[in-house]
Amino acid sequence: MNAPSRIAEADSTWSAALSHRHLRAGWIGLLVFLTLGIGLETLHGLKLGFYLDPRHTARRLMWTLAHSHGTLFSLVNIAFAVTVHRLRSTQDRLLRFASAGLLGGLLVLPLGFFLGGFGLYGGDPGIGVFLVPVGALLMLAGAGAVVMLLPRAGNKVPRPVMGGETRGEAQLAASSDTEGKLRTGRPPGQAGRK
Repeated sequence: MNAPSRIAEADSTWSAALSHRHLRAGWIGLLVFLTLGIGLETLHGLKLGFYLDPRHTARRLMWTLAHSHGTLFSLVNIAFAVTVHRLRSTQDRLLRFASAGLLGGLLVLPLGFFLGGFGLYGGDPGIGVFLVPVGALLMLAGAGAVVMLLPRAGNKVPRPVMGGETRGEAQLAASSDTEGKLRTGRPPGQAGRK
């Protein structure tokens, strides 16, 4: 095996591991934050005072924001996992930065909202809310890095198709088969037969 193919294989393995990490984080996040949403609905249904009293409006808002942002950011991580193989992998540092930003945002921002629901000061959220801007910046930085990694319109990354070929190779094979039929008037594979 020559050096370029070893590099491509290592790059593919690293890309697969990165994709798996984000799939796992996204699905675990969905499980956690959807469960939180069901828990909040249960608190609402049971009409519990520490959640529904007008003086606890900030708590209800913070926990609802934790649920909704956590669910959304989990889906963002799943989307990143699905598209990571299409990103330009020649810029590993930027790809690592995007990964760290998206995972950090998934963890820090909803946690800030959730902790902000504890230790209320009058109508203001608790001190945990100060994590929210940090999580927002992490998510924005990660999303910005992904945008920078997207291939330009003229530099399309070939998409794999069945059989391990890329779409470009499959189209080339199909076009050469069509040309064979046009030249001989017979289906491909029967060009030499009479």
